[in-house]
Amino acid sequence: TGKSSEKTDVFGYGITLLELVTGQRAVDLFRLQEEEEDVLLLDHIKKLLKEDRLKDIVDRNLETYDEKEVERIIHVALFCTRNYPEERPTMSEIVKMLQGVGLQERWNELEQRSNEEEVSNQLMSHQFVWTAEYSTLDQEAIRLSEAR
Repeated sequence: TGKSSEKTDVFGYGITLLELVTGQRAVDLFRLQEEEEDVLLLDHIKKLLKEDRLKDIVDRNLETYDEKEVERIIHVALFCTRNYPEERPTMSEIVKMLQGVGLQERWNELEQRSNEEEVSNQLMSHQFVWTAEYSTLDQEAIRLSEAR
């Protein structure tokens, strides 16, 4: 929306956490040159985390680090960067999560919801298989594109 709020600050904090852990910028056009589809650091991190590639997330300049601590920071950052502002934690909740309080429960709940949404989306996409000859959307588009 372009409006400043506590929730936009939380989002920015989450991005900053990701930049600190990875040593990368929030937007990196260099990834396009490497033929990766994820220009945004957030999308790149989500993909690597889903593939269980924590070592590829962490800045190569960090020679020693606690994997559990890095994983905690990444999870907190992902909570901070949720799509909907109302789903983002407050700064006091962030402090508690960084200390490990309630983070694992919230993360498990989030993963469960995400898995349920993914299954639901797959079922919905299979339920509505459209063919060109029967699709009213295609017919409407053809009708609208005809000469007037």
